[in-house]
Amino acid sequence: MKIQKQKIVLIEDDVALGDSILELLLLSNFDVTWFQDSTAALQYLYQNIPDVIISDLMMPDMNGEELYLNIRKNRKFTTVPFIIITANIDDEVKLRQLEHGVNDYIMKPFKVKELVFKVNNVLELRKNIEKNFGIDPFSKVTIKLSEKDFLTSLNELLLKGIKTRPDLDELSKKLFISKSTLDKRIRKLTNKNISQYIREFKIQYAMKLINLGERNIQFLVDETGFGSFSYFSTSFKAYSQMSPRDYIKSVQVAQYSK
Repeated sequence: MKIQKQKIVLIEDDVALGDSILELLLLSNFDVTWFQDSTAALQYLYQNIPDVIISDLMMPDMNGEELYLNIRKNRKFTTVPFIIITANIDDEVKLRQLEHGVNDYIMKPFKVKELVFKVNNVLELRKNIEKNFGIDPFSKVTIKLSEKDFLTSLNELLLKGIKTRPDLDELSKKLFISKSTLDKRIRKLTNKNISQYIREFKIQYAMKLINLGERNIQFLVDETGFGSFSYFSTSFKAYSQMSPRDYIKSVQVAQYSK
């Protein structure tokens, strides 16, 4: 059976560099669509969803940062890895890209093979996340559960509906108790009210995703159903005493030091 090639959209206005990247990506068995104009690329992306997007940062008309922010407005691109290519070594610029949710960046000049490795890494990360959560969400990302059957059942229901705002009436119904009893049991077992318990459960889930390699904060917001970037960030910091970005940095440092 023919294996379908993974699709990459490349946006690079430097013809010589674009040619080199295109050639190596094709040799690495990717299906590549190359645009020298970011506006044309955006129009294409409105109709097509690739597996990875690679974009130069500095381009006329619309730069890579603006392109990224434009496509991220559409939820269908939430899980599409985005890699920035840049000659800008300003830390503030790099950190801003990462804070927006760009998965990685690569500094010019670079060896094109380095880009291929980074593409393979983000694709492997996505595959692992889909495998772990899509098929069996309990296999790798398992929030620490109480031995009590009630909390175990509650956590399983919360995990299954992790992307949505919990309906407490529906949750109580599935646990065969009233909403008031649900809140009382959670308070008794955890010393937390139901809202705090659910909020912290979602934050723990986000932290597990980060520990698995997720770096896109907007993806974490969407995956945990917080509904707003600011609410997620505030809740994350209240729970962990660190902002999501700082927590990601700490995980990266710990991983690199191993």
